[in-house]
Amino acid sequence: MFRHKYYDSTGKRKEKKKSGFKTEKAALKSLLEVKAATMSGRYKEVKHELMTVGQWLDVWYNSNEMKWKISTRIQREHVIRLHLKPLLGRYKLQTIDRLIYQREFLNVLEGKYNPNTIRLWHNTFKIAINAAVEEEILQRNRFTKITVATNNEIQHEEKENFLTPSELRTFLDDAKKHEHITFYSLFLTIAYTGIRRGESIGLQWKNIDFKNNTITVERTRDEKSIRSPKTKNSYRTILVDEVVINQLETYKKWCKQVLFSEGKKLEDETYVFINEDSGEPISSSSSLYNFNKIKERTNLQNITIHGLRHTHCTFLLNSGHNVKVIAKRLGNTVEMIYKIYGHVLKELETESVALFSRSLQSGAKIGANE
Repeated sequence: MFRHKYYDSTGKRKEKKKSGFKTEKAALKSLLEVKAATMSGRYKEVKHELMTVGQWLDVWYNSNEMKWKISTRIQREHVIRLHLKPLLGRYKLQTIDRLIYQREFLNVLEGKYNPNTIRLWHNTFKIAINAAVEEEILQRNRFTKITVATNNEIQHEEKENFLTPSELRTFLDDAKKHEHITFYSLFLTIAYTGIRRGESIGLQWKNIDFKNNTITVERTRDEKSIRSPKTKNSYRTILVDEVVINQLETYKKWCKQVLFSEGKKLEDETYVFINEDSGEPISSSSSLYNFNKIKERTNLQNITIHGLRHTHCTFLLNSGHNVKVIAKRLGNTVEMIYKIYGHVLKELETESVALFSRSLQSGAKIGANE
């Protein structure tokens, strides 16, 4: 345990104490950090290091509610009570980061609420954090660069971000002919399953069931970290076409050879998609680099890797598959499918009406001829 006494900027005497250290060295290190903080003027951070997000939101709201318009007051009280505090309230204000915020707040809300509404709640949180910076409780707002797309932005982005069947064949044929087997296998898997890029490069061989033709998604991976899938719905096991299973069987044999040459062994926990030179898992950026090379050769410029996922969903919708089944396959909610692919569903509805009309007219003609 240590005790550190100091004076704040108003001249008031303060004391900071902390216990529970395993060693004397750990206690000394913590004491030095506290002294450095107070000497550099960051005593407010020391004072508030135990404050939670929920506690700060209460302080912020209670200190400012009378300054706000009634509509603003009602809206902010609503989002704080029903969404911000239940999802983020337990985290320490000083240590909550972008990854936690994205995973525990934005990802949880996605698919449940309108994107415009989520954006409004996100802006409320940023305003509250800015207030903490102004009060010198935080040094900076870590969340200013996080953006949330609106309904129109999402629909506009995804409306053209898919390939036609002939374009997909062109893309995959080029990948098979010109790209390494790793990236051909990767893009084939994404296109035929609709899984996200992070989910695909996070696959391990234990997630591929060759006997039952299934793939299980239980993690996502990128340059930053290996973590849980985007949402609870993202945990899923999906049926896979034999085209993919056969390719992965061929690819697995190649992987065994590469790993053997590196003095390694292919195990259940080995990542599926690996580099030829080292046998190490491929990166998200390398998949993007190879994807863009295919785009340049095939002149398919209006597509992203995520567009392969949208291509998969668009094919299923156009084939008349049940939206609930599609949502489960993609690890999404039915609501999100309607929001993202509303234009496709609208076109299908129009076609259905026209088909019914044509069928009715055809039946009337047949009846008249009888």
